[in-house]
Amino acid sequence: MSDPRPLLLRRGPLLTALLLCALPFYLDAFWLRIGLFSMAAAIGAVGLGLLSGTAGQLSLGHAFFLAVGAYGYVWLAGEPGPGLPPAVAAVLAVLLAGAAGGLFSPVAGRVKGIYLGVATLALVFLGHHVLLTADSVTGGFNGRSVPPLELGGFTFAESDPGLTVLGVPFGAEERLWYLGLALFAVTWFTARGLLRGRPGRALAAVRDSETAAAVMGVHVARYRSAAFVVSSMYAGLAGVLLALSFRRVVPDYFSLALSVDYLAMIVIGGLGSVAGATAGAVFVTALPLLMTRYADQLPLVATPGSGGGSIGPTEASRYLYGAAIVVILLYAPDGLHGLARRLRARLRRRPTVTGPPGTGPSSGPDRTDPDTPSGTTGTTGTTGTDDTSARAKEHTP
Repeated sequence: MSDPRPLLLRRGPLLTALLLCALPFYLDAFWLRIGLFSMAAAIGAVGLGLLSGTAGQLSLGHAFFLAVGAYGYVWLAGEPGPGLPPAVAAVLAVLLAGAAGGLFSPVAGRVKGIYLGVATLALVFLGHHVLLTADSVTGGFNGRSVPPLELGGFTFAESDPGLTVLGVPFGAEERLWYLGLALFAVTWFTARGLLRGRPGRALAAVRDSETAAAVMGVHVARYRSAAFVVSSMYAGLAGVLLALSFRRVVPDYFSLALSVDYLAMIVIGGLGSVAGATAGAVFVTALPLLMTRYADQLPLVATPGSGGGSIGPTEASRYLYGAAIVVILLYAPDGLHGLARRLRARLRRRPTVTGPPGTGPSSGPDRTDPDTPSGTTGTTGTTGTDDTSARAKEHTP
């Protein structure tokens, strides 16, 4: 049986992967940086989507776990620090973020709603204070430089002599682009596997009704704690990729504003959806960077550093995606993913011409509306000449 979906929808994932792999050969460093930051944000947003969208747990402390992953990698791979191989340090940093989530998981297993949000909010302020005061580990207010990642002798940074592929010089951005793609692919498939498997169904049951989930045999506290640990590990992985992309980590980046940005990502993209979290992450991450670059060409937006009480690109971008959240909540509660799903459904319902020439949908006066159920006509309300094919099935009295 042939797939009824349009060819573009069937080949969409493969075409998207090929396009993403080819972009470093055509884009300059600015656009590659936007892509890197978006991929790192998408990894963290997928983790928060599992926690808040699927498990129904409100978390305002996502920035804390990103900081654990970023600073964990810098300290484990750098000096001062153990000076471990960067690849080992990256894996341990992700596990360290998961361990931090595990220490907090008893609270996440017993507290829910706004109370859990307030509890996780405390993590952000506590973590920011530690980052500023633990100078020997974090470097204090000025932060620390990030050691480049090395895998099998290949360095994801500028090298001398430089690497050239098909006549295109591959610097740090080009190399990190493929690393980010690989990490995002792992995140995408593991998260979708969790959502489609038994853990995803159990978390959705806990979100909808804890009492009903407990009756069906779901250990509510255990699954809620596990969701928090998994979300923390995704955040730690995002923190490692962010650190490699920024090449320097500073405490002020991992503030409450970053946690709010991640909440905006999953709301705009669609709660409980991997693709929606990715779309929201790209929107929220790329918007301020694009507005900063093109601020001199945008109305009502001042260039950075101009002063005079005008609206800067960062503030303007926050206003825009704040307005986007309001519009999404009012008109599309399921976010961008829901809009895309409805668009795909409309494409699949397109009528196809199967009869001989002259008998298609536009040839006669009884044109059938594609949204009208089978067996009725679009405007006249009469049946066709062939009663056996046009008339709906009737029940026998």
